[in-house]
Amino acid sequence: MPYLQKKGNATELIVEGNPYTILGGELSNSTFTSTESMTPVWSKLKALNVNTVLAPVYWELIEPNEGEFDFNLLDDLIIEARNNDLKIVLLWFGSWKNSMSSHVPSWVKTNQSKYPRVKDDIGKSHEILSPFSDNNLEADLNAFKNLMQHIKTFDGNNHTVIMIQPENEIGMLPTARDYHPLANQKFNLSVPTELIDYLIKNKSQLVPEFYAVWEKNGFKTTGTWEEIFGKGLHTDEIFMAWYFAQYTNKIIEVGKEIYPLPMFVNAALNRPNKNPGEYPSAGPLPHLMDVWKAGCASVDMLTPDFYFPNIKYWCDLYTRQNNTLFIPEHRFDNTVAAKALFTIGHYESLGFSPFSIEQNPNAPLQPKEEKLAKVYNIINQIKPVIDKNKGENRIEGILLDKGVKEVTFTFGDYEIKASHTYNLGWEPNSSSENWEPSGAIIIQNSENEFYYAGFGLSLTFKNIKNPNLNVGILKADKGYFENENWIVFQHLNGDQTHQGRHIRSFNDDVSIQRFTLYNYE
Repeated sequence: MPYLQKKGNATELIVEGNPYTILGGELSNSTFTSTESMTPVWSKLKALNVNTVLAPVYWELIEPNEGEFDFNLLDDLIIEARNNDLKIVLLWFGSWKNSMSSHVPSWVKTNQSKYPRVKDDIGKSHEILSPFSDNNLEADLNAFKNLMQHIKTFDGNNHTVIMIQPENEIGMLPTARDYHPLANQKFNLSVPTELIDYLIKNKSQLVPEFYAVWEKNGFKTTGTWEEIFGKGLHTDEIFMAWYFAQYTNKIIEVGKEIYPLPMFVNAALNRPNKNPGEYPSAGPLPHLMDVWKAGCASVDMLTPDFYFPNIKYWCDLYTRQNNTLFIPEHRFDNTVAAKALFTIGHYESLGFSPFSIEQNPNAPLQPKEEKLAKVYNIINQIKPVIDKNKGENRIEGILLDKGVKEVTFTFGDYEIKASHTYNLGWEPNSSSENWEPSGAIIIQNSENEFYYAGFGLSLTFKNIKNPNLNVGILKADKGYFENENWIVFQHLNGDQTHQGRHIRSFNDDVSIQRFTLYNYE
């Protein structure tokens, strides 16, 4: 069955015995609510060259009455995915979806005395199940247990479902913590020894933001939440993060006991200059990574959902402490094609997935969709080369735009400068204020042989071991892979390499090139 394994300094998802890169698309929240609503979507997914669909499973639909389960809709999804040669990542919309408890069954929503909700600081209830209620946890656990048992029974021999996301964008609103009496009782108790033990053991490896909070209050190891971390919204958020993590960990443990698929949790990122509670606080956010790792040890990775710019900043935060990177959700805009190349190349991530992938399923592909389809196609072609070199510091991903016009990196003896092709001034849009992002994956396949897969980049080279040598392009070909064999489409050593000055493809040319370098005096 699907599992994660280390390869060098990277992590691979293994599906059916082979490394698997998720070229994904997440469905809109309400698309998968009937078999009929999914009918036009399958052809759109195929046209986009998606290999994996991220689809929600709604607690309210699989358990409409307490203890009565209906998996017919899920079975239809799995069957159609198989028919279209697609894999599935299931998103469990259980106790929480985008902080709120919008997808819990009506028999939970209408019985607040048994299934309590969070309360804010003035005692007002909100439509968010409290993580401090054993009844809430047991109801979710029972539903998730039945879901995992059904997946094992229905799909255990086929492995159409390859990963699970328990809950969705957990977070506390509109205050930093829950003020329900059950929560207040816990808040006034000592910080659990499990968290303290983790902090002591991992003191030198804690993320800086969290380390600073603990340091400011004197690295205390006994006391209540406020005694150890100080008074303030930051402590309220740490407190909630621990109990959200503990709740989620119990869900994951039960699921993995039945059918141990890889599982991850996702986060709605904290907004800049906003306080906890003004954003969905206490989820698996970068500054709370240690709390989640201590409280939810069964989870395989913490993942970011992207609706903010500066993807590198956030990915750098999410790859600390050997956390495996996966992008399960990104706003579907004209940056996704370049960012898929960047994250799969630079971070050797498990994959990438734009949200609302099926926009206008009956309409022709839009330009941003066409580019994503082309990028997914070339990533799929070059995947065997990626797999061969993964984890060996021989793969790089590039993302360039008006703000970052060029970057430099090294492979062995070579320093490579990657520049946005708009710098050349040869393309019609190069003088515009808004540069379309460009991206590529660069792979050093052997000492002097490289592959370039992407668009909108030019590459120049230096020998950093012996700067007195010049680096030339011995041979450059544009081509494609067919049954993992490289087929040359064009030999490029003329105008297309600027007579040996650089390797490039313009912003409208999503392509693969193989090139060999040599050195001369």
